[in-house]
Amino acid sequence: MSILTVPRLRRSGRDWPGHRLVVADELPLDCGAALGPFTIAYQTYGRLNPERSNAILVCHALTGDQYVADPHPITGHPGWWTTLAGPGGVLDTERYFLICANVLGGCMGTTGPREINAATGEAWALDFPVITIHDIVRAQKLLVDRLGIEELFCVIGGSMGGMQVLQWASSYPDRVFAAVPIAAAARHSAQNIAFHEVGRQAIMADPDWCGGRYLKEGRNPSRGLAVARMAAHITYLSEAALHRKFGRNLQDRNQITYGFDADFQVESYLRHQGSTFVDRFDANSYLYITRAMDYFDLAAEHGGSLPAAFARRQPRFCIISFTSDWLFPTSESRALVHALNAVAANVSFVEIETDKGHDAFLLHEPELFATLRGFLTGCAEQRGLPRFWT
Repeated sequence: MSILTVPRLRRSGRDWPGHRLVVADELPLDCGAALGPFTIAYQTYGRLNPERSNAILVCHALTGDQYVADPHPITGHPGWWTTLAGPGGVLDTERYFLICANVLGGCMGTTGPREINAATGEAWALDFPVITIHDIVRAQKLLVDRLGIEELFCVIGGSMGGMQVLQWASSYPDRVFAAVPIAAAARHSAQNIAFHEVGRQAIMADPDWCGGRYLKEGRNPSRGLAVARMAAHITYLSEAALHRKFGRNLQDRNQITYGFDADFQVESYLRHQGSTFVDRFDANSYLYITRAMDYFDLAAEHGGSLPAAFARRQPRFCIISFTSDWLFPTSESRALVHALNAVAANVSFVEIETDKGHDAFLLHEPELFATLRGFLTGCAEQRGLPRFWT
């Protein structure tokens, strides 16, 4: 495929910090359509060593982006994984070369439904083809190929990022030395599909959605997208975490109002999560990416057998779950471990005791840091990576 690298990405007058690849040829998709030309927006941290053997692909979650360790260009907030990534960190940018690409269908520079369809001169909207996790990974592979990296030292990610890790390990096992899926599963459960459908229906019920053509109409379904974010955010937390943070505490008042304002702190918190989310995310992208997660089912890709998904040469695995994660519970991680054991894969498994819920992988969790540091250090020794290099 013909690919061009450009140092800075512009869209609709906004200057996105980072890099992009413009892929001239068409990418075949699972839905039967083909997409091309298209753009992949990405960020890198650290330096690629002369042997090109120290690259870590970081895969972001549903509402994440490529800004792993940089301030977000819209919100100004710190990068979403600064707990791990940086000089001297677990994902040590003095030792590793980190790559993170905005997923296909996203809204931070990679081609998605809000980008311009060259055939019409208008935003793709719902004319954008439906994508899968496999399609997202195919696009990432093009980026890795363009960077001249034959084997990634590690692919790591949580939640939807963990799905991408598993897809890499299944589809391109010869291109991955180590794989770390965190708080993830080999398929999306019926419960998770149900929550996503609630969010999608909230967006599509917003009169400003305009059948997906809201950009053309100069409108934005911000109310529907905010509700979708609120519903999803509840699933990222545990009941214990919600109780610890909020309980039944009132918000800026001494007594209830007998009305429908935000009487409780937890209501105010969710409204804030919803209202700030719409400033940085696109409603149609939310529809497409949640659908990609819904369709993810590694066993179904291999005749209903999960072990068959990992039957070829496998990377070294470190699978991590959290005791209070009810969105991707530990039972899902154990199913992965059993499937990998069935094909004699090299796999480590850690269930971390925490009450922080699914979002624990994004938070300050010392046992997570220690587990990852130990695993990556061991893999680096096996791979022969120096602690520092110049």
